[in-house]
Amino acid sequence: MIAGIGAVDGIEGAAPVGRWADEEVLNALCAALFASLPRADQRRRGADYVRGLLHVPGRKSIRNIASLLGGGAAVEQRLHHFVCGSTWRWDPVRVALARHAARVAPPSAWVVRPMSIPKSGGGAVGVERCGSPAFYTQRAMGVWLASETAAYPVNWRLLLSRAWLEDRVRRTQASVPDSARPETPGTCAVEACLGLARAGRLPPRPVIMDARRMDALAVSGRLSAAGLPHLLRVDGALPLAAADPALDAYHGTPLPAEHLMRAAARMRRPFRRRGAGSGGPAGGLAAAVRVRFPERPAGARRAVGARHGDLALVGVAGPGQRWPGELWLTDVPAPAPELARLTRLVQRVGREFAEVGDRVGIRDFVGRSFTGWHRHITLASAAHAVTVLSRPTAAGELAAAS
Repeated sequence: MIAGIGAVDGIEGAAPVGRWADEEVLNALCAALFASLPRADQRRRGADYVRGLLHVPGRKSIRNIASLLGGGAAVEQRLHHFVCGSTWRWDPVRVALARHAARVAPPSAWVVRPMSIPKSGGGAVGVERCGSPAFYTQRAMGVWLASETAAYPVNWRLLLSRAWLEDRVRRTQASVPDSARPETPGTCAVEACLGLARAGRLPPRPVIMDARRMDALAVSGRLSAAGLPHLLRVDGALPLAAADPALDAYHGTPLPAEHLMRAAARMRRPFRRRGAGSGGPAGGLAAAVRVRFPERPAGARRAVGARHGDLALVGVAGPGQRWPGELWLTDVPAPAPELARLTRLVQRVGREFAEVGDRVGIRDFVGRSFTGWHRHITLASAAHAVTVLSRPTAAGELAAAS
């Protein structure tokens, strides 16, 4: 048991973990997460903050968490300093979260999911106007470890634009490090994966993401160069060259991905999801054909790490959906039905985000600082993992692993 869970600096009265979180799971996760924190008071506050995220109703503000813990302004100030002004690093905590959760609930894939956080003003880190002058939002990319029974976020990266980073006043107020550079959504997504891969020492799993509004060639090339297998959803207009004997009539001229997959309709095979708890459609039809990226014109900028070997273009359609409903590009050597089942993990992550993410305050940080945002979302990810790992299936796996 971690000292201080249920108390802050001698203040008793913290309520028990919520009905959707198990005390034993919370204690085991916090012990793993906060081992890198050098001081006992930091470890204690980290555990208390996660407890507050699990139990406080409504917005998970620092004030509300301090109230739950039975304290007043002094407790609130200490929690605020822990999140916004302390010196502890969030990277080792995220690595510990990924390793612990992956041991208890082994993932089938890493799913990259974008997250938008509506804001009432433009003072927070990375916030930009979207749509109208009155609407502001933060954007981030999250890496989730996902299987057909569980999904939990383990790494995050804020999307910072050139316009925002070149505003020296806002950048200084938010304490954004000098190393931060402007990124596209595709670059941000890849960097979030690479950051986890470099630090996590996790078993390799396919990276799954929606790349329809990204440079799919660049994303695929960088993931390949890093040794990360991947499954990217692509737009039907993406030009690809057929490299499959089944499409001999289409060799040569690059064609839209949707055109190639319609030509492969005769290769469709049924697939069904495994397990009753995976969510989404029960199954559908899938087909895969070998393709490659067409060579870019002479003088065109080549994607960093781009490799032009054969890939598989996978078409997926759910029950009653016109063919092809979705198009995916992958270097994962697996049959089409298995690849189609992996794509359904995107739906699993979306459902977990809707059902658990907001409940544990993953979008509730109200400060403006870069470090505060990263610490809060790291602790909210821990609360998310506690919720997921407290489910009966995960609890059984935890007992077996102990």
